[in-house]
Amino acid sequence: MDKRSLKLACIQGRISEGTLRVLQVHNFYQQPGGEDHVFRAECELLRRHGDEVEQYSVHNDIIRERSGARVALETIWNRNSYRDVLEILVRFRPDVMHCYNTFPVASPAIYYAAGQAGVPVVQTVQNYRLVCPAATLLRDGQVCEACLRRSVPYPGVIHACYRGSRMASAAVAGMLAVHRMAGTWRNKVHTYIAVTEFLKEKLVEGALPAEKITVKPNCLQDEPDPGTGAGGYALFAGRLAPEKGLDTLLSAWQRLPHVPLKIAGDGPLRKRITEEAKSLPGVSFLGFLSAPELRACMQHAVLLVVPSEWYEGFPMTLLEAMACGTPAVVSDLGSLREIVEEDVTGARFRPGDAQALAQIIEQLVADPEHLKCMRARVRESFIARYSAKQNYSQLQAIYRAAVSR
Repeated sequence: MDKRSLKLACIQGRISEGTLRVLQVHNFYQQPGGEDHVFRAECELLRRHGDEVEQYSVHNDIIRERSGARVALETIWNRNSYRDVLEILVRFRPDVMHCYNTFPVASPAIYYAAGQAGVPVVQTVQNYRLVCPAATLLRDGQVCEACLRRSVPYPGVIHACYRGSRMASAAVAGMLAVHRMAGTWRNKVHTYIAVTEFLKEKLVEGALPAEKITVKPNCLQDEPDPGTGAGGYALFAGRLAPEKGLDTLLSAWQRLPHVPLKIAGDGPLRKRITEEAKSLPGVSFLGFLSAPELRACMQHAVLLVVPSEWYEGFPMTLLEAMACGTPAVVSDLGSLREIVEEDVTGARFRPGDAQALAQIIEQLVADPEHLKCMRARVRESFIARYSAKQNYSQLQAIYRAAVSR
């Protein structure tokens, strides 16, 4: 038996015994987000099942200390990340390296470190960064796919899609183009995890190999008990940004003065949302909530409202709501259309249509018995599709496939 076959046999043996060594890699954003939560949640999930997990992480705060030129170059190739990850791979000898976010500090250089060490790479994809410099497929408040099928995503540079800067956008576009030409995306990653089928479709449209992409939703670090919805209010929880459909939300609530609405979150629209909430009867602004506070709020909510006007990935607030048994009213758009089943786990409305949103809310709150039945179905759907047990089984299968490749 050659060395590769022997190593594969040892790894497969550990998989069959339920123990693996996994190196997790994550690049934290300056603004905390759902990807950070998934990174921590899956670490806890693996360790709970007896797997050995080591983590390598970097933080985007370091960008403030560096020149624009250095950041641009290191976005394409960060030799420090390559060196640091290679050292861990040689010392820890993991069976698989699971990456979450690598942008911009870690850089794709870490894939090459894994290749040097002979360790397969699994990359979770939560957004559209690999096919769009802005990672959102959104421009000027509208869905935009101008860069989706281009080898060099120059429209994103022309329109300064990343951080409103052509220079910063050029750095991201350059990283995408260089590594596409080098074959990094196709050859250095063994398995991509897309969090929804819709996201997978967009990645394939952007020329990622379909045979390397599997779909696995996110998971929660701790699964809450189901709530009762006894608070009687609707809830919006998320980043306060234009693409989240907040104008549609507040416009709908001008027609719903008798239905309480709580808004939780923070972001660039905080000041305006705070002021507008004061002028609407029944609307209260809670600001940023801690995880336990938000969970309690979710359990008592009768509905979660997700009026987004862009292609969401898999919002953690939506997953949390499903775990609590809270139905969701969402935009009939992208992944949201896939996650929420009409009249089973929630309802959908045309994006940006405040009147349609108001009508759906009106109909749902007018039938509490139907909502009660729907809560039970939401919880059942969560257990069947998104529970920690399901997630761990899927992770094991994904790691097994990556090792085989």
